[in-house]
Amino acid sequence: MIPPLFYGIVGEINGYHSLDGSILLQMTDSTSFRLTTEARVSAFDAWLRTRFVELNTALEELYFRQADRAVVQGTGDPIKMQLLNEGRELIIGILSARPAESPGADRFELLGDVGFYMAACRRHELTEPDRETRSPLTEASTLALILGSSLGVAPRCTTVHLQFQNRAAGGAYKCFTALEAERVFSAFNTRAQVAYMRAADALLRIRPLDISHPVAYDLLVAAEQALIDVQRYNKNLFDALDVDRFFYSVRPYFKPHRVGVNVYRGANAGDFAGVNEVDMLLGLCRADDPAYAQLVAEKLPYLAPEDQLRLERCLGYSSFLDDLLDLAEQSAGATWFAKNATQFLRVCEAHGKAAAQHHELLVSRFIETPSAHLPEEQKEDLTSSGPPLSVLLAALERLAARRQALDRDDIPSRYAELQRLRSLVEST
Repeated sequence: MIPPLFYGIVGEINGYHSLDGSILLQMTDSTSFRLTTEARVSAFDAWLRTRFVELNTALEELYFRQADRAVVQGTGDPIKMQLLNEGRELIIGILSARPAESPGADRFELLGDVGFYMAACRRHELTEPDRETRSPLTEASTLALILGSSLGVAPRCTTVHLQFQNRAAGGAYKCFTALEAERVFSAFNTRAQVAYMRAADALLRIRPLDISHPVAYDLLVAAEQALIDVQRYNKNLFDALDVDRFFYSVRPYFKPHRVGVNVYRGANAGDFAGVNEVDMLLGLCRADDPAYAQLVAEKLPYLAPEDQLRLERCLGYSSFLDDLLDLAEQSAGATWFAKNATQFLRVCEAHGKAAAQHHELLVSRFIETPSAHLPEEQKEDLTSSGPPLSVLLAALERLAARRQALDRDDIPSRYAELQRLRSLVEST
């Protein structure tokens, strides 16, 4: 039996209780005391960190014990109603308190909180975009649309909220469940993303210095080490993550869902600027490649506002590969050229290895292989991005090939340019 946590909030709160029964927030006279926006948001945040996790975990345990773990309908309906109604009442209270007037960082975190709730409702099929023309989560959609519009981002939770801007309280960050698989997935994904950010930061610091600067070598070394760290965290994830638990109990929270009338794709591990900054600064992917430009354009609304600005700026930079090739004729015999170009090639190699590893180990092991035995009707909404799995896998493979600069004629590969640079380095 799941104990009651929440005793009602519509406009005012009379009592908000933790799992052990202690009162977290108490108002003695709801008719004379109006809650501040901060208090309402804090109550919702506390619910997400406690009761919300408990309800989702209870449902996941029910699903996982079934013969067909992918079936959700008709299982745990009373628990689903508790999650739906408790979250809805808290959101109603926030809506009446003018959340759009809060500082930007607070609004962005609140958007993620509402997104956690909506993603959980989608996972438990309390909302399902194929059977609806408008989200039944009216209050949550309204709040998400207000916040998303005010920030210029997609009105749902993204990988930003789930991972690298997921504020911890007392050492614990927000999760959907208490399952070990979700903790492992989030912990190592976050580490890999932050390592990509370190690589991007190091490369960006070269831009005002020029690739010929002595310190550019040090920054290239730092970028290579960060990308080696990405590979290490990917391997940690491969070794530690339970395949079945991830596939059946974690992945379903990343599905597309409606906010209002529109469907927004789910959280994607690549939704941060750093990995694309590395792509374009190195020159392995180019902004004038229509397919890559489309990828960047589609992901921009799913980035944090500050990441949107970083990525937009990066679209206008020349790449270090092009810079080195432009300088080759006059500088190929220079000491700095041999040193910096050699290290640049090492960074490209590390980036390519991380991309290949992600596709060949993680995508294959945790999505492609376990999905092979599913009935066709269950594969239709398998991906967080929306398109069928076969289409998504093909797109991911081509992206990994670009990052590896493979010698292929079906993508705009930089293989020939890298080979030319290697020849110039070897001849010095």
